[in-house]
Amino acid sequence: MAASNVNVVVITGNLTQDPELRSTGGGTSVCELRVAVNGRRKNAQTGQWEDKANFFNVVVFGAQADNCATYLSRGRPVAIEGRLDWREWEAKEGGGKRQAVQIIANTVQFLGSRDGGGGAPNGGGQPQQQQPQQPYNPPPSDVPADESDFGPVSTGGGQEDDIPF
Repeated sequence: MAASNVNVVVITGNLTQDPELRSTGGGTSVCELRVAVNGRRKNAQTGQWEDKANFFNVVVFGAQADNCATYLSRGRPVAIEGRLDWREWEAKEGGGKRQAVQIIANTVQFLGSRDGGGGAPNGGGQPQQQQPQQPYNPPPSDVPADESDFGPVSTGGGQEDDIPF
């Protein structure tokens, strides 16, 4: 019996360039992203903590690829869940084999504000006018409720409860 393998990657970081959108021969949208993920490590010589950037190539397919190309831009924070994919090809010039590891995204979550600020909800850091909150009214269901479990309620008529406490 073969053992199950797990290939799951989750990263959060910032785009280092604008997304690049293209299409396959079959018309499927493909968007390529480059994401910088900052990590911290302790410098053994100085004993100080240092930031270290790691850069990842991410590939997104389908409608999600179209959304990434439309709404994302350089500097925008994102969270990505996907899998690692190793690929190999022959270089056009100079020959030789080339290799790369990339992330094939299952989901891309857009973080921060649309203008890339990441902080204030309106992106400018200026006070935002408070909008009155509307009560949540769920849409009515067209499925009838089963009320067979709801019998008439007895008020007890002044008698003691049968509860033993």
